[in-house]
Amino acid sequence: MHVGHLRSTIIGESVSRLFEFAGYDVLRYVLLPRLLYSFLIFLIRSFYKPFFLKYIYTQESKKRFDTEEEFKKRAYQCVVLLQGKNPDITKAWKLICDVSRQAFIFLQGSFNFINEVLFCPLGFVQVDDGRKIVFVPGCSIPLTIVKSDGGYTYDTSDLAAIKQRLSEEKADMIIYVVDSGQSVHFQTIFAAAQMIGWYDPKVTRVFHAGFGVVLGEDKKKFKTRAGETVRLMDLMGEGLKRSMDKLKEKERDKVLTAEELNAAQTSIAYGCIKYADLSHNRLNDYIFSFDKMLDDRGNTAAYLLYAFTRIRSIARLANIDEEMLQKAARETKILLDHEKEWKLGRCILRFPEILQKILDDLFLHTLCDYIYELATTFTEFYDSCYCVEKDRQTGKILKVNMWRMLLCEAVAAVMAKGFDILGIKPVQRM
Repeated sequence: MHVGHLRSTIIGESVSRLFEFAGYDVLRYVLLPRLLYSFLIFLIRSFYKPFFLKYIYTQESKKRFDTEEEFKKRAYQCVVLLQGKNPDITKAWKLICDVSRQAFIFLQGSFNFINEVLFCPLGFVQVDDGRKIVFVPGCSIPLTIVKSDGGYTYDTSDLAAIKQRLSEEKADMIIYVVDSGQSVHFQTIFAAAQMIGWYDPKVTRVFHAGFGVVLGEDKKKFKTRAGETVRLMDLMGEGLKRSMDKLKEKERDKVLTAEELNAAQTSIAYGCIKYADLSHNRLNDYIFSFDKMLDDRGNTAAYLLYAFTRIRSIARLANIDEEMLQKAARETKILLDHEKEWKLGRCILRFPEILQKILDDLFLHTLCDYIYELATTFTEFYDSCYCVEKDRQTGKILKVNMWRMLLCEAVAAVMAKGFDILGIKPVQRM
């Protein structure tokens, strides 16, 4: 997987987590290009060296596919053979899947519904120069159901997929997290499914959550200096290195245990990469910058993760455990006498409203903006309202204002749930 897969993976997972929190039964599907399989299969038939798969794809197959017309033609033929369930090609495809699973979980959609796509929409399919096509009202380009060589297209498989999800999975809602460049394609697929009568948009929600691309700091598509696509594995490795450097710069390695330091490193590295993506409007391109991601000032994961650990430390430093907080929650009256207490209380109560808005429009940057607002509102509250009163000379605790401690815990609980929806794992100490 490379950086081009970054946004669909991060946005799709967060959308799934949001709907699960709202009580939905969510099925995740990860779809990969069939053409990738086609030229891998072609090369495996030639070389049959599974341990060279990575090299073959990244170095040889892509180069030959882009430069050799005959290679491209034979690779496409492999797609047709795979769709026709050719035994040798199917065996090679399964080999690739076995190798691929070492790096990620791949859910392969079946072709069970392709026949229904071909034959169920009676009266809609037309033959044009050997192709089978479907014209959809309001769409300028027809769908190609079967090519002149007998092969299927993305139109075929996407129609089959939506049919399967509606009739077999009984989906109430289908969300496609795919880049915005595919918006016309999905509009046509959705319109065709409605035209055929597979679903009623008033009953079933079918939605394309499009997104922009990841850019480098030169505002071009994010690539290495050599012009190659950045692998996600390498990106994560760089994030881990930089987050550890940041922690050591702050001398956190001197106060944290080795286990706590490693947990903080992972939390910051992965959290910053995810948050940098999700905190931007998904429809827009965004510039990838480790320096900005790891900045502990402003609306970044680094700032919010640090803020979260500070909030969690308040009860710990006051020697208040979970049992005491639960008891206080049952018995303590919440006093909102100070204006900053009122402001914080109102901010906390907006959480359900924020989540409902995102369920409707799927703009996750709204949640990021809210968590940042909550953290900064908490800072205003904490600077103005003493939670724990101490003797200035001895540092001895004189009084604990439990209603304010409960406000702290409420903020931490909301932030933790927000992080969970965003796929970010906070730590207790940093």
